[in-house]
Amino acid sequence: MNFNKRFILSFVAPFMILMSAVGLIFRDNPKKIFYLPIGLIGIVIILERGISRQLHRKNILKKIKSYQKAK
Repeated sequence: MNFNKRFILSFVAPFMILMSAVGLIFRDNPKKIFYLPIGLIGIVIILERGISRQLHRKNILKKIKSYQKAK
C-alpha cells in the first residue's frame, strides 16, 4: 500500500504533543522538563500551519477581488 507523505506527516505534531503529555504526567523523576520542548514544538507546528493557511487564503481572496475590480 502506498501512503501519501503529507498524510503520514500530519500525525507527527499531534503525536509529539501526546508523547509530551504522557511523559509529563507519568514520569516521576525531575527529568519531566525534557518532555516540555517536544510538546511546545508540536504546538508551534500546528499553529504555524493554521496561520500560514489563513494568510495564503487571504492572499488568494485579495487576488480574486483585484481581478473582479479590473473588469
